[in-house]
Parts: sequence; C-alpha cells; structure tokens
Amino acid sequence: MPIYEYRCDSCGFQKEHLQKMSDEPLTVCPSCNTGSYQKLLSAAGFQLKGTGWYATDFKGGSSTPAKAEPAAAPAGCGGACACHPG
Repeated sequence: MPIYEYRCDSCGFQKEHLQKMSDEPLTVCPSCNTGSYQKLLSAAGFQLKGTGWYATDFKGGSSTPAKAEPAAAPAGCGGACACHPG
C-alpha cells in the first residue's frame, strides 16, 4: 500500500498515512478537526524487499561491468535494419 503525505492548511499539521490506492483522500485534519487536510504531491518512494541481484551485492572482483551480448535480430530483419548499426 502506498504512503501518502498530508498537510493541514489551517494549523500546519503534517503526517504520512498508509492507504489503499482506492481509498478516498482524507479531508479532516486529525489535529484541529478542520476540513482543510490535503494530500501533498511528493516524490515517489519504494522499498526493495527480499533477495535480489543488485550491483552492490558483489564485493571485489572486476571493477568494470561485463559487456552485454548483442541482441538477436528480430525475425525478418536480416540484420540490415536500424536496430543493427553497421
């Protein structure tokens, strides 16, 4: 569930709330009980959970990344297209 940040225009109270995307926005300030509580526009945040394969997972070894293999030609292009520079 996303975390939304709200701020009251009346008293300046500010708080983050965990809500479903389908939930209606909050409008009543929990601090002063006025109807001027508004959702703020802020940078999206996310959490990486569980195991994963990250560049920071590798300790030591080569400091330069391995070169990627060229992509296979799409069926019918024959390698003479814009996706395969000569």
